[in-house]
Amino acid sequence: MSGSVLFVEPYYGGSHKQMMDLLSREIGGVVYSLPDTKWHWNIRTSSLHFSQIIPRDQIGLKILFTSSVLNLCELVGLRPDLLGLHKILYFHENQLVYPVRKQQDRDYQYGYNQILSCLVADKIVFNSHFNMRSFLSKINSFLKISPSLSSLPNDLTDLIQPKCTVLYYPIEVPDQYVYTGSHDERSHDERSHDERSHDQVPLERGPLHIVWPHRWEHDKGPEEFSELIKKLLEARLEFHLSILGTHTQDIPVCLSELFKLLGSDVLLHHGPVDKEEYWSILKGADVVISTAKHEFYGVAMIEATICGCYPLCPNDLVYPEIFPEDCLYNTPQQLFKKVKNMCQRPYLAKHYRHKMSFNSSLYQWKYLKPLYSSLFS
Repeated sequence: MSGSVLFVEPYYGGSHKQMMDLLSREIGGVVYSLPDTKWHWNIRTSSLHFSQIIPRDQIGLKILFTSSVLNLCELVGLRPDLLGLHKILYFHENQLVYPVRKQQDRDYQYGYNQILSCLVADKIVFNSHFNMRSFLSKINSFLKISPSLSSLPNDLTDLIQPKCTVLYYPIEVPDQYVYTGSHDERSHDERSHDERSHDQVPLERGPLHIVWPHRWEHDKGPEEFSELIKKLLEARLEFHLSILGTHTQDIPVCLSELFKLLGSDVLLHHGPVDKEEYWSILKGADVVISTAKHEFYGVAMIEATICGCYPLCPNDLVYPEIFPEDCLYNTPQQLFKKVKNMCQRPYLAKHYRHKMSFNSSLYQWKYLKPLYSSLFS
């Protein structure tokens, strides 16, 4: 094997795949993975799969890096030879507070697996402080759901917390798509005269371009977003719309109905696009909206903001950690008023984006690389 890191990813798709590809390329190592389908089964059975396919010749390997989808406890139980590696567990999300339609739909085993994995990991890394806090604060109450663990004498949080840290998920946006107009991303002197000449946002321009770049699943709030767009249509407001992202199941009914209402003159894009087109759409859009019911980091929102979109997010979840207060809304009506105002004055979105305080270097790989290198050293 080349490199000193064994990368294991049971859900090799989306942001999980992006991270594994990036780290294996930059840090060096070998990746073992399962496709991003049937994730329920991957959570339950991937440890057995990996125990069989990872070679037993571990010469040169020092570190095992995996996402919290894997039951790390099961893997090292099946493969004791891996126990001696420095085991890093990365949390893209946590199953203790992950949203479900009905509480009885929650699969207790998923969260239980993550707690067990934390107990055997040497280092636990979360993609946000919100993710870490929400996980650690729920461990005891979550375990007490089980009658056999209701009187658990040891506070497992005390065992897990000292191993925890936060390291933001690394985002790579091609330089030509990175927005450079905001005063805090680069100083005035660092930017060329040509770049500074674009700081003045033109008042005359076309319709506001709204983008919603999320998975078409219930936790991302497609119903709430559809209702917002319907209200904009009822108010006879002019705008363009791009609904990006993917869906693993049937298209939500609310989006199917919305597509029927929108003509091609309004709905510019819908569905997945290749990466180059994705960056181009974000660069050309004005405002990016989240209606998520739960979010532990928000890769798509951060990517769009780095490309120059003005973000509008719920005043909840991870968003107050990432975005300034002016970008947050408390109710659907507040969101509607903000978007309505920008539809009526399309230049406002770029004006707000220019003025907002957003330090993109906190999230971009080229700035995070030293921190990740330290994690693996």
